[in-house]
Amino acid sequence: MSATTSGSDDDLRSKGQQPILASQRAKQQANAPSEANRTGKVGGYFTLGYKEGFSQWWANMSPAVAEHTVLSYVPYLQRPPTHTQTGSAPPSTTTSTISINDQHSHKATPVTTNSVTDPYGPRTWHSNLVKLSGKDRALNEFSVERVGEEVEQNLIILHGYGAGLGFFYKNFECLSRAKGWKLYALDMLGMGRSSRPPFRIHAKDQQGKIMEAESWFVDALEEWRVKKKMDRFTLLAHSLGGYMAVAYALKYPGHLNKLILASPVGIPEDPYAVNAAMPEPGDSTLGNEFTQDEADVVNASNPNIPDPAKVGDNNRFLNARSSAEKDKANGTSGNTTTPSAPRKPLPKWLTYLWDANISPFSIVRMTGPLGPRFVSGWTSRRFAHLPPEEAQALHNYAYTLFKQRGSGEYALAYVLAPGAFARSPLIRRIQGVGRQMIIPSTSLENALSTAPSTNSTEKRRENGIPVVIMYGENDWMDIKGGYAAVQKMKEEKERILRDATSEERKNDNGSAKVTVIRKAGHHVYLDGHEEFNKVMLEEMEDVSRKDKRRSV
Repeated sequence: MSATTSGSDDDLRSKGQQPILASQRAKQQANAPSEANRTGKVGGYFTLGYKEGFSQWWANMSPAVAEHTVLSYVPYLQRPPTHTQTGSAPPSTTTSTISINDQHSHKATPVTTNSVTDPYGPRTWHSNLVKLSGKDRALNEFSVERVGEEVEQNLIILHGYGAGLGFFYKNFECLSRAKGWKLYALDMLGMGRSSRPPFRIHAKDQQGKIMEAESWFVDALEEWRVKKKMDRFTLLAHSLGGYMAVAYALKYPGHLNKLILASPVGIPEDPYAVNAAMPEPGDSTLGNEFTQDEADVVNASNPNIPDPAKVGDNNRFLNARSSAEKDKANGTSGNTTTPSAPRKPLPKWLTYLWDANISPFSIVRMTGPLGPRFVSGWTSRRFAHLPPEEAQALHNYAYTLFKQRGSGEYALAYVLAPGAFARSPLIRRIQGVGRQMIIPSTSLENALSTAPSTNSTEKRRENGIPVVIMYGENDWMDIKGGYAAVQKMKEEKERILRDATSEERKNDNGSAKVTVIRKAGHHVYLDGHEEFNKVMLEEMEDVSRKDKRRSV
């Protein structure tokens, strides 16, 4: 791979989000070779035939079976534990609805590997449904811990929009090699195999609707944390999960050792998404999620990103003061990524569907036997780089999740404008991550705890947490927004520590950086899983090392 002539990462910082439509991208890339010339692929968008699609619809595979199949590809775990408290679809042609079953026979027995069959073991794998307060609220949980070792650190993994924990099947085994760590992967409330309560918004004003939609997810995560009696943890979250992870860090401060955002949605600011009434048209790149061919992504190098920026720790804390100074000299702020020119509105049909809160999964459900064929238009491109049997397993898994009763998916229109620009951009508030005031004991913890409450009202401010923002080299998400977010967090740290004592400066843990994973797209954890896992293990080791240093 050759670096740009400048040798700096300025080109990367200027890489914003790409247009949503293929026709708009073609105008920007007029000199680029066509997909047919590049890949040799021809044919329709939907690769699954009508007969095969009908057969899959008629078979009505349950999400539990599909998840089990995907997780069976985890190395050294041929028979993963899979509870069936949710996702047990009845043998019928109607759309299955995820409900909770408390019978003992539906719970999964943990699976323990030994040192003979598992060279990095022994390890114990669990599949659980964690019930929360209220009606029909529960989170699907998959976890792994090392046998004979004390759990010193916890890593929580959150997926993106409409996805599920199974998509991280190439990360569980490698990341669980870290000594002293326990890994948890969760399906967000209303998605995956978690329960799917009705999604309702009661607020009347736009900001109230946004906060209520965010709280629907982050309150469930916080309740899960309390039920697990987990004080602090490291949070890894992808795409929409990354957006919600930032919302969690701001609403429930004091519980994160490190925040790792993998291609997070919602960082940059866009005037269409922020200023117009909800919902409104805008421009973004979410369409690339459905049109980008992953075989191209993992085999291509992005010439607009210099080589020095494509390795983990070389992306230092922005490391380009000149870029920020240039922005200030030009009268622009490095803290925002507001477009300099008006964006073209999306097609009326797409805006209409967004206004009506009709999700892509609604279409899958409404079209019945055509549903698997429609899903193949996404899965055939998203998993094109994988072995055929794994790609098929992920297609089945995606379809079984997409066809479930709509729930958490309806939050999307409240937090994002049509596409991927946030209505309340994270660039406006991400500087508060790790800088919030903490009340030692919350009402939620008191309500769920059996121990007597201390009723302490003493407040203290967080002293910062490390934030890592990851992107794929060929990511369609806004990398420029990540650098702007890092700059904003850096400036907030400087402001906080301006009048701090030497002891306060020494104890500050705040840092931020952007990391680019080579030959990966939006799904960095899957496209470039080997480099992603390596970077993650380094970040986890950093957490362990700093924690031990503080305890000395």
